[in-house]
Amino acid sequence: MPDPGSELSSLNFESLIGGPMVAAVHAQVQSALATVNFVKQVGFRQPPAGGGTPGDTTTGEPATVTFSYKKQVAKAGGNGVEEKPASLTVPLLSILPIPYLRIDEVNIDFLAKIDSVQFRQVDEQIKVGIDADAEASWGWGSARIKASFAYQRDTKEGSKDTRSYSMGVKARAVQEELPGGMAKVLGILESMIQEKITE
Repeated sequence: MPDPGSELSSLNFESLIGGPMVAAVHAQVQSALATVNFVKQVGFRQPPAGGGTPGDTTTGEPATVTFSYKKQVAKAGGNGVEEKPASLTVPLLSILPIPYLRIDEVNIDFLAKIDSVQFRQVDEQIKVGIDADAEASWGWGSARIKASFAYQRDTKEGSKDTRSYSMGVKARAVQEELPGGMAKVLGILESMIQEKITE
């Protein structure tokens, strides 16, 4: 009969618990790299084809978007207002949410179920048969009886083991606050927002 305690102690809990935790750390690294790629590819102008330093995907100039619209401005001399074409240039990084995810919680649930059953089965079979013959002639006559008896006993013994293991991993990611350096960069980019009246 197996010993459930010894079976559980033989499991590699270091791998069972450490594996998901290491995977969570790797996921955090991948998330950080995805943020870096987002900032480089979306936030900066891409170098022209064939230009730039090998391995460098940015030119150092922030990528911007320009909005054109009509704006009411005071007429010269202060008599009324008039509409003039205007434009607003905004750095892309200042108007887009920057993905900066952090794994906030990792839950690991491990369930081991070991059932061991011992059984003993006994089968008994009894067979009885009787045959009777009678003969009558002069006098008392005669009688003949034949009886048969059979007994069979089968015994089976053994054990049945059932094992089941299940593990569930639940990870929760949240949007982390931007690091101080990135927040300062965004502050500088916001100061670059320019509104211009075009004549």
